[in-house]
Amino acid sequence: MSRTRVPLAIALALLATPALSACGGTSAASDAKEVTVYSADGLKGENGDGWYDKVFADFTKKTGIKVKYVEGGSGEVVQRAVREKSNPQADVLVTLPPFIQEAAGKGLLEKYEPKDSTAVSGADKAPDGTWTAVVNNYFGFVYNKKELKRAPKTWDDLLDARYKNKLQYSTPGVAGDGTAVLIQAMHDLGGKDQALAYLKKLQANNVGPSASTGKLAPKVDKGELLVANGDVQMNYAQSKTMPDLGIWFPAGKDGKPSTFALPYAAGLVTKAPHGANGRKLLDFMLSRQAQAEVSSVGGGFAVREDVKPTDANATALTRLMDGVEFFQPDWNDIDKNLTSYVDDWKSATGS
Repeated sequence: MSRTRVPLAIALALLATPALSACGGTSAASDAKEVTVYSADGLKGENGDGWYDKVFADFTKKTGIKVKYVEGGSGEVVQRAVREKSNPQADVLVTLPPFIQEAAGKGLLEKYEPKDSTAVSGADKAPDGTWTAVVNNYFGFVYNKKELKRAPKTWDDLLDARYKNKLQYSTPGVAGDGTAVLIQAMHDLGGKDQALAYLKKLQANNVGPSASTGKLAPKVDKGELLVANGDVQMNYAQSKTMPDLGIWFPAGKDGKPSTFALPYAAGLVTKAPHGANGRKLLDFMLSRQAQAEVSSVGGGFAVREDVKPTDANATALTRLMDGVEFFQPDWNDIDKNLTSYVDDWKSATGS
């Protein structure tokens, strides 16, 4: 599954229809059999084999409502929604933390608790009902199994000269997984200052910025890169067609690999032009049927606590995460200070 992105200019042109022109939508727009989703990349398959592909097709078959899909980086889709706030074009927004918190804080999301959202743990939904996770996921790195034979173990391993111009991570503040690199480093290395000092050293090996995390895994599989950042759901799905792609988790000072949840979180856009259809889609994404297919189709983790998949992918994912410790970031702090964290990262790395 590749995070191939729809160019925003093209997407804007496709969406610039009379039905979407009025703020909040006209009566005709509200009754239209369509729903528009702005989403961070990772859940739609390059070959039509992703979780979104299956869920959207099943939703359309059941309801007759067609899904218009626009994809971008986690921060990018939120910024687009900000620009369109006075004239919303999207009905549903799906992005990763801390960008979903940012969207809620900017008033982009309307309170709506989807049907069956009570089956989602409190950590995976907003206390005020503005968003709910639909697919769980975890931060991670990928490496080329053919070239390296074994995965790196620690952050310090990546400072080795063998990785010069063979390592890349997506841009914090733009890509959700890139922001996760900064969050993970702050946790593992003892704080912001230590993380920034380390990432400054890592620049000697870093190829440079990348707005899309999904474009990095194919480079790793081909050997153009040896290591890159990613996330478990996307990379596990990609590994089905990328035989040299391996997933690993960095160890902190205690020598233990760790990670944290990066759920795809969805919310109803404030004054959505097709709000009723957006609510129906959110309900459908949390249905038992859709959640049971998160692992088997999408290579991810169901967010409903009452859905316990036993398919081959679910088993393999459980095995992959064995021995990896989990921590819970302070998303409120990260949301509040994200701009300063990213500015400090830019200063430290010269990016």
